[in-house]
Amino acid sequence: MLFNAILLAVPVVFLVASVALSIRAVNHGRKPKTALTAQIFSCLLVGALCFALPLGVHAATGVATNPTLFLAMALAVGISGIGSGIAVGPSAAAAIGACSEDAKNFGKSIIMVALGEGIALYGLLVALLIFTKA
Repeated sequence: MLFNAILLAVPVVFLVASVALSIRAVNHGRKPKTALTAQIFSCLLVGALCFALPLGVHAATGVATNPTLFLAMALAVGISGIGSGIAVGPSAAAAIGACSEDAKNFGKSIIMVALGEGIALYGLLVALLIFTKA
């Protein structure tokens, strides 16, 4: 159980370290475009490894799995997370502006922001439903 938690934490630690190194590189004079390219490459590398390594382990152990289910779960969470970010960004900025003008708008504005965040929850629920079918 502890080993599984460590294995799940490795990609997160790698991505956080990659972000920290990119920020440090930009602060030390590297072009932001180069740092962004490195970030995109490291994200794709982690994604490819996180998809390929479990398939190799399952192939070595002989457990039959459907790799397209893993891809479907990742796409459901990823695309809904991106959509939620696109929705929450402008709505949160507008909510802050509306609340700064009149404090009575807080209730309405927080509901609009929460509706955008609900998109990510729907993607997570779809991934969980796919996982229960696996």
